[in-house]
Amino acid sequence: MSQLSDKDRDTLLHIARSSVHAFLANEVLQPPEMESDLAGFCGVFVSIHRGATLRGCVGTIEPQESLYRSVAGCAVAAASRDTRFTPVQLFELPELQFEISVLSQLHDVTDIGAIEIGVHGLVISQGNARGLLLPQVAVQYRWNREQFLNETCRKAGLPPNAWKQGARIQSFTAEVFS
Repeated sequence: MSQLSDKDRDTLLHIARSSVHAFLANEVLQPPEMESDLAGFCGVFVSIHRGATLRGCVGTIEPQESLYRSVAGCAVAAASRDTRFTPVQLFELPELQFEISVLSQLHDVTDIGAIEIGVHGLVISQGNARGLLLPQVAVQYRWNREQFLNETCRKAGLPPNAWKQGARIQSFTAEVFS
């Protein structure tokens, strides 16, 4: 997918917020049909923050629907089904910030030296275990490359050094906006 226009970014952020509002207010919101880059299929994550505090983050690597519909579904899931947090309440909505990460295709990593902190996100998998961390997470926690790999393994429920012991490592880039 090519770089999104400012208008497309604004549209996706509006879809995320209005989808969460409709869900929390028990209203039905049907996003309109769209013909643009927003109708394409690509991975996406929606993160919801209240100030500096994460309130939810849910996404999909392998979307089953268009980008704008995936954003709507991920936003509602981040607000209501991220088990790490209590569900978002309607009164919180004016104080929440939405961040959207539109993912590139996944690429197998054969040289860990090619992983760039702040540029690449990681997916590490082994057996049925799979963990993903977005590019901005390594920057936020000031991790080096090895820490980023270790933490992605932990996110998958694997030992931190599983990336050295045959786990599959994949990278991606993300267009991140809020």
